[in-house]
Amino acid sequence: MAEKRNIILFGSLIVLTISYWLSASFLIGEKPFDIKVLEEEQQELNENLISAQILASQLDRVFTLFQENLALSKADSLADDANLPFLNNLTDMLEDLDIKLLGIKPKPRMDKITYFKAPYIITLECTFDQFGKFLAEIERSPRLITVDEFEVKNGIERIKANTEEDRLIYQEFVVNLSTITLVKSKSKVSS
Repeated sequence: MAEKRNIILFGSLIVLTISYWLSASFLIGEKPFDIKVLEEEQQELNENLISAQILASQLDRVFTLFQENLALSKADSLADDANLPFLNNLTDMLEDLDIKLLGIKPKPRMDKITYFKAPYIITLECTFDQFGKFLAEIERSPRLITVDEFEVKNGIERIKANTEEDRLIYQEFVVNLSTITLVKSKSKVSS
Protein backbone atom coordinates (compact mmCIF):
# COMPACT_ATOMS: atom_id res chain seq x y z
CA MET A 1 0.00 0.00 0.00
CA ALA A 2 2.73 2.42 0.87
CA GLU A 3 4.57 1.35 -2.25
CA LYS A 4 1.54 2.06 -4.42
CA ARG A 5 1.08 5.47 -2.80
CA ASN A 6 4.77 6.38 -3.43
CA ILE A 7 4.46 5.31 -7.09
CA ILE A 8 1.34 7.47 -7.49
CA LEU A 9 3.05 10.46 -5.84
CA PHE A 10 6.18 9.99 -7.97
CA GLY A 11 4.10 9.61 -11.15
CA SER A 12 2.01 12.70 -10.33
CA LEU A 13 5.24 14.65 -9.62
CA ILE A 14 6.62 13.68 -13.04
CA VAL A 15 3.33 14.57 -14.77
CA LEU A 16 3.16 17.95 -13.01
CA THR A 17 6.82 18.71 -13.83
CA ILE A 18 6.35 17.82 -17.52
CA SER A 19 3.10 19.83 -17.70
CA TYR A 20 4.84 22.83 -16.09
CA TRP A 21 7.74 22.79 -18.59
CA LEU A 22 5.39 22.30 -21.55
CA SER A 23 3.08 25.11 -20.45
CA ALA A 24 6.08 27.36 -19.73
CA SER A 25 7.55 26.72 -23.17
CA PHE A 26 4.22 27.25 -24.97
CA LEU A 27 2.81 30.09 -22.91
CA ILE A 28 6.01 31.98 -22.02
CA GLY A 29 8.36 30.83 -24.77
CA GLU A 30 10.71 33.57 -25.99
CA LYS A 31 9.04 36.33 -23.96
CA PRO A 32 11.81 36.64 -21.33
CA PHE A 33 14.38 37.14 -24.11
CA ASP A 34 12.12 39.74 -25.77
CA ILE A 35 11.65 41.49 -22.41
CA LYS A 36 15.42 41.57 -21.89
CA VAL A 37 15.94 43.13 -25.34
CA LEU A 38 13.22 45.71 -24.64
CA GLU A 39 14.77 46.56 -21.25
CA GLU A 40 18.14 47.17 -22.96
CA GLU A 41 16.44 49.40 -25.55
CA GLN A 42 14.63 51.30 -22.78
CA GLN A 43 17.89 51.80 -20.89
CA GLU A 44 19.57 53.17 -24.03
CA LEU A 45 16.63 55.50 -24.72
CA ASN A 46 16.68 56.71 -21.10
CA GLU A 47 20.39 57.51 -21.44
CA ASN A 48 19.64 59.45 -24.64
CA LEU A 49 16.84 61.31 -22.86
CA ILE A 50 19.12 62.24 -19.99
CA SER A 51 21.77 63.45 -22.46
CA ALA A 52 19.16 65.53 -24.28
CA GLN A 53 17.96 67.05 -20.99
CA ILE A 54 21.54 67.96 -20.05
CA LEU A 55 22.11 69.54 -23.47
CA ALA A 56 18.84 71.46 -23.19
CA SER A 57 19.82 72.85 -19.79
CA GLN A 58 23.25 73.79 -21.13
CA LEU A 59 21.60 75.59 -24.05
CA ASP A 60 19.38 77.47 -21.60
CA ARG A 61 22.52 78.60 -19.80
CA VAL A 62 24.10 79.69 -23.08
CA PHE A 63 20.93 81.63 -23.94
CA THR A 64 20.98 83.28 -20.49
CA LEU A 65 24.66 84.07 -20.95
CA PHE A 66 23.95 85.86 -24.23
CA GLN A 67 20.82 87.51 -22.91
CA GLU A 68 22.64 88.94 -19.88
CA ASN A 69 25.90 89.88 -21.63
CA LEU A 70 25.20 90.79 -25.26
CA ALA A 71 24.75 94.45 -26.16
CA LEU A 72 23.20 95.15 -29.53
CA SER A 73 25.28 98.28 -30.00
CA LYS A 74 27.83 100.44 -28.20
CA ALA A 75 24.99 102.71 -27.02
CA ASP A 76 23.11 99.85 -25.35
CA SER A 77 22.38 100.36 -21.63
CA LEU A 78 24.07 97.04 -20.88
CA ALA A 79 27.37 98.58 -21.98
CA ASP A 80 27.12 101.60 -19.65
CA ASP A 81 29.98 102.39 -17.30
CA ALA A 82 27.80 101.93 -14.21
CA ASN A 83 25.22 99.33 -15.24
CA LEU A 84 22.33 99.75 -12.82
CA PRO A 85 20.96 96.16 -12.98
CA PHE A 86 24.45 94.79 -12.27
CA LEU A 87 24.90 97.16 -9.31
CA ASN A 88 21.46 96.23 -7.94
CA ASN A 89 22.28 92.53 -8.31
CA LEU A 90 25.64 93.07 -6.61
CA THR A 91 24.16 94.92 -3.65
CA ASP A 92 21.44 92.28 -3.26
CA MET A 93 24.11 89.57 -3.30
CA LEU A 94 26.13 91.40 -0.64
CA GLU A 95 23.02 91.90 1.49
CA ASP A 96 22.12 88.20 1.25
CA LEU A 97 25.63 87.24 2.37
CA ASP A 98 25.57 89.83 5.20
CA ILE A 99 28.63 91.61 3.79
CA LYS A 100 29.08 95.31 4.55
CA LEU A 101 29.66 97.39 1.42
CA LEU A 102 32.03 100.23 2.29
CA GLY A 103 32.28 101.68 -1.19
CA ILE A 104 31.84 101.07 -4.88
CA LYS A 105 33.54 103.13 -7.54
CA PRO A 106 32.89 102.55 -11.24
CA LYS A 107 35.84 103.24 -13.52
CA PRO A 108 35.59 104.30 -17.17
CA ARG A 109 34.78 101.39 -19.43
CA MET A 110 37.45 99.98 -21.67
CA ASP A 111 36.39 99.58 -25.28
CA LYS A 112 37.85 96.42 -26.78
CA ILE A 113 37.16 95.31 -30.34
CA THR A 114 34.43 92.76 -29.62
CA TYR A 115 33.50 93.60 -26.04
CA PHE A 116 33.42 96.25 -23.32
CA LYS A 117 35.08 95.89 -19.98
CA ALA A 118 33.50 97.95 -17.18
CA PRO A 119 35.80 97.94 -14.13
CA TYR A 120 34.69 98.61 -10.57
CA ILE A 121 36.59 99.03 -7.32
CA ILE A 122 34.55 97.59 -4.47
CA THR A 123 35.46 97.88 -0.81
CA LEU A 124 33.92 95.29 1.50
CA GLU A 125 34.05 94.40 5.17
CA CYS A 126 33.49 90.73 5.94
CA THR A 127 35.06 87.52 7.15
CA PHE A 128 37.19 85.31 4.92
CA ASP A 129 34.33 82.79 4.80
CA GLN A 130 31.88 85.43 3.63
CA PHE A 131 34.38 86.65 1.05
CA GLY A 132 34.76 83.10 -0.32
CA LYS A 133 30.97 82.79 -0.60
CA PHE A 134 30.89 86.16 -2.37
CA LEU A 135 33.44 84.96 -4.94
CA ALA A 136 31.42 81.76 -5.45
CA GLU A 137 28.26 83.83 -6.05
CA ILE A 138 30.13 86.07 -8.51
CA GLU A 139 31.17 82.93 -10.40
CA ARG A 140 27.56 81.66 -10.51
CA SER A 141 26.25 85.00 -11.75
CA PRO A 142 24.74 85.08 -15.24
CA ARG A 143 26.84 88.19 -15.91
CA LEU A 144 30.37 87.71 -17.21
CA ILE A 145 32.49 89.03 -14.35
CA THR A 146 36.24 88.88 -13.93
CA VAL A 147 37.94 89.45 -10.61
CA ASP A 148 41.09 91.28 -11.68
CA GLU A 149 42.62 91.45 -8.21
CA PHE A 150 41.76 91.82 -4.56
CA GLU A 151 43.62 93.11 -1.55
CA VAL A 152 43.11 92.35 2.10
CA LYS A 153 43.74 95.41 4.27
CA ASN A 154 45.13 93.54 7.24
CA GLY A 155 47.89 95.78 8.53
CA ILE A 156 49.22 96.03 12.07
CA GLU A 157 47.56 99.43 12.46
CA ARG A 158 44.15 97.75 12.06
CA ILE A 159 44.91 95.43 14.95
CA LYS A 160 46.21 98.27 17.11
CA ALA A 161 43.22 100.51 16.37
CA ASN A 162 40.66 97.79 17.02
CA THR A 163 39.67 97.54 20.67
CA GLU A 164 37.08 94.77 20.28
CA GLU A 165 38.48 91.29 19.80
CA ASP A 166 35.26 90.09 18.08
CA ARG A 167 35.76 92.65 15.29
CA LEU A 168 39.17 91.20 14.34
CA ILE A 169 37.61 88.45 12.21
CA TYR A 170 36.17 91.10 9.89
CA GLN A 171 38.64 92.13 7.21
CA GLU A 172 38.55 94.96 4.72
CA PHE A 173 38.75 93.70 1.14
CA VAL A 174 39.35 95.92 -1.89
CA VAL A 175 38.20 94.05 -4.99
CA ASN A 176 38.91 95.14 -8.55
CA LEU A 177 36.39 93.41 -10.77
CA SER A 178 35.06 94.00 -14.24
CA THR A 179 31.90 93.12 -16.09
CA ILE A 180 32.32 91.94 -19.66
CA THR A 181 29.71 92.95 -22.21
CA LEU A 182 29.86 91.40 -25.66
CA VAL A 183 28.98 93.69 -28.54
CA LYS A 184 27.00 92.29 -31.44
CA SER A 185 28.97 92.60 -34.64
CA LYS A 186 27.33 94.49 -37.49
CA SER A 187 29.28 92.70 -40.22
CA LYS A 188 28.15 89.26 -41.32
CA VAL A 189 30.65 86.45 -41.57
CA SER A 190 30.90 85.10 -45.10
CA SER A 191 31.53 81.42 -45.62
